[in-house]
Amino acid sequence: MADRTTSSITIGAGRSTIMTVIADFDSYPEWAGQVKSARLLSTGEDGRPETVRFVLDAGVISDEYTLGYTWRDEDSVDWSIVEAGKMVSKLTGSYRLADVGSGTEVTYELAVDLKVPMIGMIKRKAEKVIVDTALKGLKKRVETS
Repeated sequence: MADRTTSSITIGAGRSTIMTVIADFDSYPEWAGQVKSARLLSTGEDGRPETVRFVLDAGVISDEYTLGYTWRDEDSVDWSIVEAGKMVSKLTGSYRLADVGSGTEVTYELAVDLKVPMIGMIKRKAEKVIVDTALKGLKKRVETS
């Protein structure tokens, strides 16, 4: 899983506000385009989501799987697959937040491995669509809330 898709966007809000939206998995189907449902399974000692079950439909990548989350205050959140789906065998990602001017730069990094053979170019295109849609959706959600 050496290849990762990474993109960044600047959002006109503080890190705490953005992290609150990122941690609100129930609302993902409203702003994270390919997420059809996200169900919280457990929370950590800090009260933040620890495991979440997703149903994803990103065209060539459609599946259901469970992710585990590690939160680092308002700086970042990392996730990785804890229960693979029928198509997705490995999935890791992160949001990294950094103060810039009057806003926050959010960097989203994603790597997906599939159980089914797929041309790397098509898989990367699907990752890019997921990343770009999520960042634009997150920005819109935060800035209009």
